[in-house]
Amino acid sequence: MKSFTLSLQNELDSQLQSIRLESEDPIKAAELSIKVLLSAIYKLKKFTIRYKFKDEAEEIEFFKHIKPQFISRLIYHNHVFNIETKKPHGGEKIVKKYFNSELNKLRRHFDDNLDLYRYFRTNSIYLDHKYFVRNKYDIKLGLDTFHFEVDHHFATSHDFKIAKLIANDLIQAYIEDELAKLSFMESKNKYLGPQTKLNWTATKTSLIELIYALHAQGVFDNGKTEIKDIAAYLEYAFDIDLGDYYRTYLELRMRKTGRTKFIDTLKEALSKRMDEQEEK
Repeated sequence: MKSFTLSLQNELDSQLQSIRLESEDPIKAAELSIKVLLSAIYKLKKFTIRYKFKDEAEEIEFFKHIKPQFISRLIYHNHVFNIETKKPHGGEKIVKKYFNSELNKLRRHFDDNLDLYRYFRTNSIYLDHKYFVRNKYDIKLGLDTFHFEVDHHFATSHDFKIAKLIANDLIQAYIEDELAKLSFMESKNKYLGPQTKLNWTATKTSLIELIYALHAQGVFDNGKTEIKDIAAYLEYAFDIDLGDYYRTYLELRMRKTGRTKFIDTLKEALSKRMDEQEEK
């Protein structure tokens, strides 16, 4: 099972990254992402229905950790699509109000599912046999009505709830990023800036890697500046849209090798220049 799901996830990661880097329009990017996600989930479902889990532990691992990684992305991109298509046309104050309203919805969902959120985030396991094993639901554990309508060969009582919690974290990061961009736009007219405009010609992934490195080193405001503010500042400075940079960072972190590829090339390039200048 692990070899199949890992291969499918790697293929999906590659497709989503390509879409993110090639599609500047968030609505179009969301549409394309949903399309490839539906295809991947179909393959996952087809495999799961035919597969016989070795034991209960393997089944729990699948429905608690593996399947939610796929479903959460579908929820996330569908939510982004809805956010962007319903975003009001108007001034920055109107758009800010809209985004804050969306954040409030996420907070309400968080409050309504606080016990499950704590259970999952603390790596608890004492209810796994009820939450993540098929046909083991407990009506007393707060089931959604739609659970009784899903295909129980490919669902447990709480795997979708976990996917929703994971997706909400990503959606929150997306909205906060958009709010940060608006804040910088408000101060745009106040910032004169240098006369020469610099264009970032490396990849967006490289800039995101650099942003997280700068944040990790705490080089801005003695380490008090948040990732979203650093990202928004550099997006403004270079007039570039990094998209869902948190998702890109997660993909960098999940790499087996070369997680700091861009940073490594910077070090090599600077060392090479120093060596060449010393030789002269």
